[in-house]
Amino acid sequence: MDLKLFGEVFVTLLVITDPPGMVPIFLALTGTLPARDRIRAGTQAVALALGVIVVFAVAGQTLLDYLHVDLPALQGAGGLLLILISLELLTGKQDDPNQQVTSNIALVPLGTPLLAGPGAIVATMLFVQQADGVAEYMAIAVGIVAVMVAVWLTLRFSGVIVKILRPGGIEVLTRIAGLLLAAIAVQLIADAVAAFVADYAAR
Repeated sequence: MDLKLFGEVFVTLLVITDPPGMVPIFLALTGTLPARDRIRAGTQAVALALGVIVVFAVAGQTLLDYLHVDLPALQGAGGLLLILISLELLTGKQDDPNQQVTSNIALVPLGTPLLAGPGAIVATMLFVQQADGVAEYMAIAVGIVAVMVAVWLTLRFSGVIVKILRPGGIEVLTRIAGLLLAAIAVQLIADAVAAFVADYAAR
């Protein structure tokens, strides 16, 4: 296995997924859930993110070409989705937590587009396109799994923060997370628009 490439993949994806930065958003979405449901949501989110990243690593470019979708379009769609979630967090208009909601939270927005977002997808696709040989492909695969394990551990033990903050703190954290999520969404959309402009200007 190529250890240098493993390190590059691990560090790149770890910075993009940003596990510490995910904690406030994760707690804002799951802080009112029982500990068992919160852990399940974290596990489902990481599993989905891993699946999405692997699919795009293997057949991402082919899939996008078949659908006639450019990466900036994927990025813009992710930004619009995050804006909807951030508005719910900022206004407090969320459904009562139950089993179905837990699954929904795990899939959207935690699994995608927060963990398996445009940044992680594009980075993985580039690594795969540049790889040559079994050793390098294995390094990429192990790097992706290692990052997902790190993210899962971070979310798994975020319950300690819930005990410290209590309901009042979670409420404040929810509003802050909504603002941060809105900022991330606006940045995604802005980057997508800039990419579209640059693409069409070059034609």
